[in-house]
Amino acid sequence: MKELIEKNEVAALLAYKDINGTIYPHAFTKEDISTIAPWKVSDARYPILKMLLAVTRANPGKRYGILLRGCEERGLRELVKWEQIDPDMVVVIGQACSKELAIKCVCAKPYPDALRYGEAVEGVKQNKALTELREKDRGERLSWWLSQFNRCLKCYGCRDVCPVCFCTDCSLEHKNLLVQGILPPDTSFHLVRAVHMAGRCIDCGLCEETCPARIPLRSLYKEVNEIVNDVFSYDTGSLDTKSPFSMLGDEALLPLQANP
Repeated sequence: MKELIEKNEVAALLAYKDINGTIYPHAFTKEDISTIAPWKVSDARYPILKMLLAVTRANPGKRYGILLRGCEERGLRELVKWEQIDPDMVVVIGQACSKELAIKCVCAKPYPDALRYGEAVEGVKQNKALTELREKDRGERLSWWLSQFNRCLKCYGCRDVCPVCFCTDCSLEHKNLLVQGILPPDTSFHLVRAVHMAGRCIDCGLCEETCPARIPLRSLYKEVNEIVNDVFSYDTGSLDTKSPFSMLGDEALLPLQANP
């Protein structure tokens, strides 16, 4: 990571910094590369792709390096497919998640393909919460979901933390789609967002982790993504198939394949 900065291969490198024992995301330059935190210091999670999207939009001619986990790598691929990030302007350095974090996140693939740091651990294949939900009949599921949505505060935390929410004009604030200022029992907020996340959710779980009402959002988006897979045979974040919702072809991802 330090070599990329020292050789001027990137304008900055997005990784993590230890500040008084707490890990924070940070854009490193030559002035502070000595403070880059080793990958195994922490399992702290942040929407680091949000940082990348912000700096690349602000500085379109500059190249950036970024330290990514498995889910974040999937997110970067989706941002490339949606023409939000130029893959030629990004250098990916992959870090594996610990076994403990993989279990906590119920992650099926807790490591990136561009793995440089750490060892790939086995993913968690079965999601207990989703299995239990599917065992309910249709009426029970409907009642259960309505009870979950009824707790929503409309804080927009799920949208704001999402690595693949990139729209500058958000459908959740569109007056023709949602009645603004109304709290539950209005359920349209999460239903509109679920449709919008179809084929885009990378299953990082940050939305559910952020939600103050503890709504099980991952289960909702998992169901939506499985429908996309059934209908279009598309796995979100895949490197070898294009998104059915994007006009870009497979060749758009070639620079990411070429990255070390």
